[in-house]
Amino acid sequence: MSEESATPDLAERWRQTFEVFAHRDFDALMKFYAHHAVWDASSLGIDTFEGRAAIRRVLEEWIAPYEEYEAEFEECRDLGNGVVFAVAHQAARPPGSTRSVQDRPAAFVFEWVDGMVVRGSVYYDIDEARAAGERRAEERG
Repeated sequence: MSEESATPDLAERWRQTFEVFAHRDFDALMKFYAHHAVWDASSLGIDTFEGRAAIRRVLEEWIAPYEEYEAEFEECRDLGNGVVFAVAHQAARPPGSTRSVQDRPAAFVFEWVDGMVVRGSVYYDIDEARAAGERRAEERG
């Protein structure tokens, strides 16, 4: 009889967070985040948000102007020690339009504890994000 791993596939779990985000299921999305989680968009010139309520609010505002949203993953990998690095091409369609708005690729570094996001960071500089993710994985090791 085989035993399932107690450690979730964090890269797959991260993809699931993006899927529920794209479907605007914010109740389900917040179940991926620890109560004390942090969403760091400071590298985009936005801000850092702490706690589920603040994270939910910023993510709802991020996607609100669009009728449709999708992401295609160029890369998504577990760096070890609870850190996931991903690069996504995002596209969204404003209401009443037949065309999508394409954003430049964004990179994400997600830190997990016990299968929950404790910190999510977003970057437009993919090399900066990769280095930050690798550094965090090493620090947490």
